[in-house]
Amino acid sequence: MPADTPLVLREVSNGVATVTLNRPDRMNAWTPGLQEQLFGTLEEFADDPDVRVVVITGAGRGFCVGADTEVLQETDGDGEASSRGLFVPMQFPKPIIAAINGPCAGLGLQLALMCDIRFASKTAKFTTAFARRGLIAEHGLTWLLPRVTTMANALDLLMTARVFTGAEAKDLGVVNFAVEPEEVLDKAREFAQDLADNVSPTAMGVIKWQVYNHTDMPLWPSMNHSDELMVESIRRDDFKEGVASFVEKRKPNFAPLDRSAIPDGPWGEFEYTGGGLTESS
Repeated sequence: MPADTPLVLREVSNGVATVTLNRPDRMNAWTPGLQEQLFGTLEEFADDPDVRVVVITGAGRGFCVGADTEVLQETDGDGEASSRGLFVPMQFPKPIIAAINGPCAGLGLQLALMCDIRFASKTAKFTTAFARRGLIAEHGLTWLLPRVTTMANALDLLMTARVFTGAEAKDLGVVNFAVEPEEVLDKAREFAQDLADNVSPTAMGVIKWQVYNHTDMPLWPSMNHSDELMVESIRRDDFKEGVASFVEKRKPNFAPLDRSAIPDGPWGEFEYTGGGLTESS
């Protein structure tokens, strides 16, 4: 692949951005350059009113097979500088849908799990990979995986690092939908288009924040905070438009995302700086 070939491709249509990891000759293996281009693209899309939902997929036969082995062979074990940057998708204030078209391993699986919704080919091969490379479960995988499946399943997948298919991933809860290989991107885009056309971007942004921040919060504080956020949402024009469109049986005309509605906090606004994440104060 020529040196000037972009590592990430982008396409925006009707509110849906399709972002494609573009290292097909290496099965889209993860590199610092790919990370920089991917998360830089998300930072641009965060403030783009023409983008309401993002779909991430891989060029060629794979989604992402994890860290590039050539990079791994060169590392000295100091990965701290880039690890925090891997949480950018969870801070991104709009829905991200993974369209897992092929092999998904290691950091590729981590990326998929940080997306909000996952479509996968029934035949796509998954593996956590780390233990079979002499590595531990890094970059928050032990936080994410038990939450999307169960602790027992997470221990199985992490300790054995065995290969499992998209069909089993659906049964385990690792992905939301397992579809025929040729349907993955179309189904993911169809799902994304429904969100872009019919759901309030601001409501989705606040809900995403709630899910990631309320997960470990005690029940009553979570309920109280949700009540406060509900009062704020009732005061916004989106609520009036949502009710009016329902009564008038028409498509809603919601405004673009209002990022000021998303609470401050660990998963609040972000700025990707190339090496990691800078949280708002």
